Amino acid sequence: MAVNRLGKGLRALIPEDAPEEEKQRLETMRELEVARINPNPFQPRQEFDEDALDELKQSIAEKGVIQPITVRRFGNGYQLIAGERRLRAVSSLGLEYIPGYVLDVESDEDMLELSLIENIQREDLNPIDIAMGYKRLLTECSLTQEQVAQKVGKDRTTVTNFLRLLKLPNEIQSSLVRKEINMGHARAIITVDEKDLQLEIWKKLLKNNLSVRKVENLVRQVKNKTTEKKPSEKKEKPFYLLEAENRLQEVLGTKVSINQSGKKGGKIEIEFYSEEELDRIIEIMYED
Repeated sequence: MAVNRLGKGLRALIPEDAPEEEKQRLETMRELEVARINPNPFQPRQEFDEDALDELKQSIAEKGVIQPITVRRFGNGYQLIAGERRLRAVSSLGLEYIPGYVLDVESDEDMLELSLIENIQREDLNPIDIAMGYKRLLTECSLTQEQVAQKVGKDRTTVTNFLRLLKLPNEIQSSLVRKEINMGHARAIITVDEKDLQLEIWKKLLKNNLSVRKVENLVRQVKNKTTEKKPSEKKEKPFYLLEAENRLQEVLGTKVSINQSGKKGGKIEIEFYSEEELDRIIEIMYED
């Protein structure tokens, strides 16, 4: 069984010009003593579906562990990199050994990066866990959004959209984790600035089981009402400008205002809240 089944993160540890003996050593799968495996302190997954875990236990009981876990040497034993659900299932079944790859990962920073990337690439994390994983890669591994996107095999806009989810109220984030709403719902809600309005839309969504398209329409209605309530001598903003603002906000991950002056001209205002935020926006704008 080849290492590349476990994702790009593991392949990155094996240099292309490495001696064949080194490659074979890294790719060797062995039976590991469960009692000697320590948990992963960098585990990005916060929620474990008990039903799914029970199904995995049943599968392992019948057919064994098909895909080995991944560990690094740690003290007199090992530390888990990827495969916590499989390790939990094996432990629960009372099995003493589990197949696994032992990789040479010396620094905690490399361990964190590899663990996050490997778990995110499996695509079975909920959106908030993925967003938190991206955030940790940015802050703890000192990566840029572009570097994160390259390492996890996603485009830059996808990474930005996930990170924006962390600005939603906790109630809406939890609802996304519980699969009461999906990414489409969340992306529509987050274009509304006021938290109380976001929660109001979310409650209507749950109560009426609204589709993404209906939530998008509801968001437009809420924005229009909010604009009408604000005392201003300015005319109501044309629909095409509102759409343009929404598109720019999705790409840049921050509030954008477009104000027209005259028939052809105008100005675009982009908000930022820190030097890091400004650097991030500039980086997006200068992408090829």
